[in-house]
Amino acid sequence: MAQTNQLEATARPQGGKGAARAVRREGKVPAIIYGGDEKTPETIALDHNELFKIIKRGRFLSTVFDIKIGGRNTRAIPRDVQLDPVKDIPIHVDFQRIGADNRVRIGVPMRFVNEANSPGLKRGGVLNIVRREVEVWAPADKIPEYFEADLEGLEIGRSVHISAIKLPEGVLPTITDRDFTIATIAGAVKQDVDEAAPGATAAEGAAPAEGAAAAAGGDAKAAAGGARGAAPAAAAGKAPAAAAKAPDKGKK
Repeated sequence: MAQTNQLEATARPQGGKGAARAVRREGKVPAIIYGGDEKTPETIALDHNELFKIIKRGRFLSTVFDIKIGGRNTRAIPRDVQLDPVKDIPIHVDFQRIGADNRVRIGVPMRFVNEANSPGLKRGGVLNIVRREVEVWAPADKIPEYFEADLEGLEIGRSVHISAIKLPEGVLPTITDRDFTIATIAGAVKQDVDEAAPGATAAEGAAPAEGAAAAAGGDAKAAAGGARGAAPAAAAGKAPAAAAKAPDKGKK
């Protein structure tokens, strides 16, 4: 079951942004506790360093706390943590009061075991996790720390559904209309990429260049041939002109 931690706090009678900033200047984090049998929210202040260490452990939002305020304990669970967008440190926390007979809606993380005994994973398949946590209704004093999914014997294409997960007594998933999927064993996708040798691309690129050169050479020869053909024609055209002038010289 989820661990219950102790958390020291001091009462903070004032609310509002100005009072919250004053609390932060003292090295504390403003917080509020609401819900439960008491309708009036309670404003408190938490030690910044202690809170920061607890958050860094992980699973803060799924941990039940006994908050000690002036000699009395209030059992509550965190519902929201506001972080500074630049420094990434907590600047405000919302807690919800819970009792022993209360049920809470909470996300419980999944843990996968016996991966080495999955034939599908041995053959190169991959574990495709659909849900890393499952949202459930659970008694406030019996919140599971995690759910366990057994992968033994699973082949490629097989799936793990919520019906295969052993849930503690009194714990029910919030989704009840279908047997939803937790994870699947998917086949590995192979991508065969044929990498040509560096010289192959150059050789392939050289062929069109040579063809272009050959074509250019052919055009040049054709042009030269045309020029040669034009020369005799021009010479032939000049010869009659010369012959036409010859009789005039003879008459003189």
